[in-house]
Amino acid sequence: MALKILVTGADGFIGSHLAEELMRQGYNVRAFVYYNSFNSWGWLDSAPSDVKENIEVFSGDIRDPHGVKQAVKGCDIILHLASLIAIPYSYHSPDTYIDTNIKGTLNILQAARELGVSKVVHTSTSEVYGTALYVPINEAHPLQGQSPYSASKIGADQMALSFYRSFETPVSIIRPFNTYGPRQSARAVIPTIITQLASGKEKIKLGALSPTRDFNYVKDTVNGFISMMNSEKAVGEVINIGSNYEISIGDTAKVIAEVMGKKIEIETDEVRFRPEKSEVERLWADNEKARKLLGWEPSYGGIEGFKQGMKETAEWFSNPVNLSLYKADVYNI
Repeated sequence: MALKILVTGADGFIGSHLAEELMRQGYNVRAFVYYNSFNSWGWLDSAPSDVKENIEVFSGDIRDPHGVKQAVKGCDIILHLASLIAIPYSYHSPDTYIDTNIKGTLNILQAARELGVSKVVHTSTSEVYGTALYVPINEAHPLQGQSPYSASKIGADQMALSFYRSFETPVSIIRPFNTYGPRQSARAVIPTIITQLASGKEKIKLGALSPTRDFNYVKDTVNGFISMMNSEKAVGEVINIGSNYEISIGDTAKVIAEVMGKKIEIETDEVRFRPEKSEVERLWADNEKARKLLGWEPSYGGIEGFKQGMKETAEWFSNPVNLSLYKADVYNI
C-alpha cells in the first residue's frame, strides 16, 4: 500500500514540483495549501490534470495547530516546506516570520509526535549559514542570523532538532542551497533577470552583483527531498543539498543572457540592496554528506549543468502564458 505523504507548502515553487513528482512515483499525496477565499491552490492549479484529479488538497494555515493536526491525521510522512522565505519582506514584517516559520514548524512537530508519524523532513535553507566563514560550507559551519528570515529558520531548525533529541521524533533536516527553476517567485534573482529580458529589456535592474551563490536546479532539490524521505540514515541529521558550484550574481546574469541569446546591460538599483551587514556575500555547498548518506548528487552540477538548468528555466518563463503571470517592471520584495 502506497505511503501517504503530507506536503506542506505544496502550493509554492518547490512544493508543487515535489508534490507532482511524488504523484508520478505512485505515492498518495495530501497537499497542504494556504487557505484563501479564491480557492486557489497556487502552482498546483497549473499542474497536469491527472495530478489535480488525484491529489488530496487540504486548505489551511500552518500557524493554526488544530488545522495542522487535522491535516497530519492519516499521513505516514511529512515533508514540511511551508514557510515565509522572502528576505526583504522579513525586514518589513519580521513578526510574521516568527509565527509562520517557528510556530508553524512547532505545530507540525507536535502533530507528528502525537500522531506517531514515521518521518518528518523539515526544510532549512543555506541562508542560516550567513556569509561563508570557510568554503565549501559543510553542515558543521556556524549558523549566523543575518536577516530576520534566516534567524527564523535557525529557530525552526533548532526546534526540529530539539524534538528529535527530546522525544525521539524521527526528524531529518534538508538544507537546500539556492533553488531555481520554473515557477519560482519573482522575488528571487534568476526570475528577476529572466522576466526582464523576456519582456524585451536590454538594461536590467539588479542589486548587489558580487555575492556568490550555489544554485540548485529544482529537479535536483526535489530528488534530494525524496532521498531524505527514504533514508533511515538521515534521521536526526542535517544535510546540505547543493551543487558544489559557486557563481556570482553578475556572472549568473551573463549566463542567462547567453542561453537566451540576449544582450544585457546591468543597472544597479539601490532599492534592491540588502543592508550591508545583512547581505550574505558567499554561499558554496559541500554536498559530500548527501552523497555518502543519501546517495544523492546533482544532475545539473558544474557550469554545464547550470547552463542546462538555466535553459529549461528560461524556456518556461519565456512562454507568454507564464510570463504574463509576472510583473517584470515591479520590484517584488
